[in-house]
Amino acid sequence: MRHVIALDVGGTGMKAALVGDDGATLHRARRATGRERGPEAVLADILDFAAELRAHGVEHYGEPAGAAGIAVPGIVDETTGTAVYAANLGWRDVPLRALLADRLGVPVALGHDVRTGGLAEGRIGAGRGADRFLFVPLGTGIAGAIGIDGRVEAGAHGFAGEIGHIVVRPGGAPCPCGQRGCLERYASASAVSAAWAAACGDPDADAADCAGAVASGDPNAVRVWREAVDALADGLVTAVTLLDPRTLIIGGGLAEAGEVLFRPLRDAVRQRVTFQKLPTIVPAALGDTAGCLGAGLLARDLLTATSTTPEVST
Repeated sequence: MRHVIALDVGGTGMKAALVGDDGATLHRARRATGRERGPEAVLADILDFAAELRAHGVEHYGEPAGAAGIAVPGIVDETTGTAVYAANLGWRDVPLRALLADRLGVPVALGHDVRTGGLAEGRIGAGRGADRFLFVPLGTGIAGAIGIDGRVEAGAHGFAGEIGHIVVRPGGAPCPCGQRGCLERYASASAVSAAWAAACGDPDADAADCAGAVASGDPNAVRVWREAVDALADGLVTAVTLLDPRTLIIGGGLAEAGEVLFRPLRDAVRQRVTFQKLPTIVPAALGDTAGCLGAGLLARDLLTATSTTPEVST
C-alpha cells in the first residue's frame, strides 16, 4: 500500500504518522523530543524515529514509504531544506531535508510547524474551501500561516506570518525579539497565564483557569481576559488590513476556551474594522494533530509532483 511518513517535531514531543494515498492515517506514534540532551541527540532521535516508521511501513504494508514530510519549529528555509534556527531545540543550520532523504532513501519535504499546521487547516480543516485564510495558533507564543489557494506563503526569507511580533502596545512589555509591546506578550496563552497568576495570587494558575473564572464572572479574570482579547483584536485587524483574508482560523491552547474567547473576539474585531471586509472567525478543527497532518500533505504533494512530471525521451 502506497503511503508517506509524516513527522511533526515540537519542543517537548514528536508526533508521527503513516498516511495512505487516500489521506487516511494508517499508523500513529509519539515520543519525547528529548531536547535536554542537546541538539545532536534530538537530530539523531528524529532520524531514528523516521527509520522506525519506514520499517513499520515495510512490515505492515508491504513497501516502504514513497516520501516523507517533516515540520519543525523556528526559522526554516523550505527552499534549501534547512532548519536554520530553533531556540527551543538549540540547533542552527541543520540540513534536515538532506539528512532525512539520505537516511530514508526517498524525497523529503521540510516545513515550518505553524505553516504546515496552517496547510492542514486550510485543506482539510477549518479553512477548507477558503481561498484566502490566516491561521493563528495562540500557544506559548503567537505565529501565523497565510493561506492562498491551497498553499501557505513562506515569504521571501521564510518569515511570513509572524503576527505575534506586530507591535500592538508601543513602548509596552519587552519581547525576546528585541521589540516592545509585541502581540504575543499580551495575547498568547503564556501571557494570559502570567497575567492571571499575578492577578489571582496563585503562581500555578494558567490561561485555562482564567477562562474558567471568566465564565463564572470573576471581575479580575474578566479584566485580564478583556485586555488579552483587545490586544489580539488589534493584531488581527492589522493583519486583516494587510492580507484581506476570507477566514481567520484561531487555534492553540487559548482557543480551547471556546466561546469564552470567540464571542468577545468576534465583537472586538467587528468594532475595529472600518473599510475592511470582516472575515469569518472560526476555531481550528485539527487540534495538536495539524502539524503532523500538514507534514503528510507536504509528503503527498511530493508524490503527486513526481507522478505528474513528464518523462523526457533521449
